[in-house]
Amino acid sequence: MKQIIAMGGGGFSMEPDNLLLDRYVLAQVSKELPEVCFVPTASGDADGYVERFYHAFRTLPCTPSHLSLFQPNFADLRSFVLEKDIIYVGGGNTRNMLVLWKEWGLDQILKEAYEQGVILTGLSAGSICWFEQGVTDPLNAPLYKLEGLGILQGSHCPHYDGESNRRPAYHKLVLQGEAQAGYAADDGAALHFKNGQLHRIVSSRKNAHAYHVELEGNRVQEEKLTPDFLG
Repeated sequence: MKQIIAMGGGGFSMEPDNLLLDRYVLAQVSKELPEVCFVPTASGDADGYVERFYHAFRTLPCTPSHLSLFQPNFADLRSFVLEKDIIYVGGGNTRNMLVLWKEWGLDQILKEAYEQGVILTGLSAGSICWFEQGVTDPLNAPLYKLEGLGILQGSHCPHYDGESNRRPAYHKLVLQGEAQAGYAADDGAALHFKNGQLHRIVSSRKNAHAYHVELEGNRVQEEKLTPDFLG
């Protein structure tokens, strides 16, 4: 089974007192203590981010670790990644993250891990990266389309309700033909894909939703998708 759980936002870094999405990810592994590896590349391996990961996941039934490309903490990158059950990618600068992954060959290793059944998950940059295209937001600049790893077809826009410029930017990119049809997710909503197909939508917040966005004729069509609330 090949699985990706793409969070629009939420999890330990945004909802430290509400770990419903993180628990959901762990529940997809039929193992008492899954090996969960946090990848904070997009944040520049920010110490505080890594600390928050350990603070949260040490309270959950798993064995947590993290992967650093700035201060490498592995002898063999491929072996380090493939021995995990879950790869959890954090938020931050998506473009810089993907450039660094390519330099290290981590982009190809993650694709191999996916094929071998390692669950891929994350929020924001950590959800955009799995798709062919994503909507990202550089500091003090307009949102733009970014090419992802292409494991999942189509485009993706996270933080759909959390940032006011997300929806209009996504609609504009789809309308102009710059972005393919795809999925948007509110903060607290997660898209669970199995073998490349959308299997389930879950949420840690009652009012969080996901959306399918596509071009129909000369207008953008947005379909609201109601998730299963995990609370």
